[in-house]
Amino acid sequence: MARSQTTVSARFDTQFTTGSRGLTNARTRIVGDRTGFLADAIIALVRLATAVRAVLSRVFGRVAAVVTPLGWTAVIAVPVSLGFGYGLGILELVVAGWALLALLLIAVVYLVGRSPLQIRLALPHNRVVVGEEAEGEIVAVNPARRRSLGATVEVPVGAGIVELVVPGLGAGATDARSFAIPSARRGIVPVGPVRAVRADPVGLVRREITWPGALELVVHPVTIGIPSMSTGLIRDLEGNPTRDLSTNDVSFHALREYVPGDDRRYIHWKSSARTGTYMVRQFEETRRSHLVIALSLAAGDYADDAEFELAVSVAGSLGSRAIKDARSLTVVVGEATPQFAKRKLFAVRVLSTLSRARLLDDLAVVDRAESALAITDVARVTGEQAAGASVAFLVCGSGVTPQELRAASTKFPAGVEVVAVVCDPETTPGLRRVAGLSVLTIGYLDDLQKALARSASS
Repeated sequence: MARSQTTVSARFDTQFTTGSRGLTNARTRIVGDRTGFLADAIIALVRLATAVRAVLSRVFGRVAAVVTPLGWTAVIAVPVSLGFGYGLGILELVVAGWALLALLLIAVVYLVGRSPLQIRLALPHNRVVVGEEAEGEIVAVNPARRRSLGATVEVPVGAGIVELVVPGLGAGATDARSFAIPSARRGIVPVGPVRAVRADPVGLVRREITWPGALELVVHPVTIGIPSMSTGLIRDLEGNPTRDLSTNDVSFHALREYVPGDDRRYIHWKSSARTGTYMVRQFEETRRSHLVIALSLAAGDYADDAEFELAVSVAGSLGSRAIKDARSLTVVVGEATPQFAKRKLFAVRVLSTLSRARLLDDLAVVDRAESALAITDVARVTGEQAAGASVAFLVCGSGVTPQELRAASTKFPAGVEVVAVVCDPETTPGLRRVAGLSVLTIGYLDDLQKALARSASS
């Protein structure tokens, strides 16, 4: 029994030791398992040095955050100028050293204190059209009971920075300042976050206070109003019936003899009584229009950026009209194959058509790509996925040949009206009809109205 207790005690001591054996921490790495006054003194010095280093690191971090590269140059130049000036007896270096030191001390005064200003960024309109005036606004409020000093406010706008000067404000006062936002190009312009800057006139020191909250300005492509596209191109409940016959619809066509399987509700009893044979009504099938707009993003389909921007505007104009007419609408763009993919990616991206604004938001960010699907491949994928389409618009540039357009039109099922809109400012606008395909060539966005009207009338 005693031997068993001894074994258990030994195991317990092995598992729950209180010595430094097997311990790995900062102390053991410095002094090992040594104890005593000298080891404790070394550990105390190391802990003090660690604390001092942490404090100096925080102080240096704050100093480095406010001293500019020009300020660091001045800090280094002061002892160098004074040292060489007094050592070599050069009066000019002595004067320059003391002057730089005076500038540094004056610059520090500009950082004393903290401004109570609260600044808010706002965009009166977060969506504009290319070329329209766009502006942002900053609102400065002084919630303190004392008057605030003036401040310089910087607002990052896209790749640039807008500087605004906010004057000193009294207690509870408010000041609003507007600034222009460039909208010459389609896309999304990030605005903010706002930061207030305090700096000396020379630029030796600089302290920034940033208010969170960046905004985005969406620059839509230019669009025009076009007439309703139902007349001549689309046959639906609001237009003309199709030539397809149906046993159940709203447009009456003729009477025919009853065959097993016909719906008895459509038996015309008066005609049946006169002929002695069951006669049923036959209808012309009407169709709810489903528009498909396919925009090519392939760089090879366009000669330059002007053609591509015109194509985006055409897609936006057609889509906006369809949404206004409450048509079933699908707008797609070709996907780009990843740079290191082994195989070509056959896919399209469907843009939002919930509203005109959502569609133009998506069109604002599309761009050309070398590896994007060409218009023929876009038509192929779209024809397989867009079921029930009645009209398909293929929007591309002058880089697409007539043979490629004809090949693209064959990718859609029979009965689908295919209209190709070729954007080419160097060509006279015109309309060409090939079997199952209408080709509209436009040089300006306004030509789209005339081209659609000419296509519908013909």
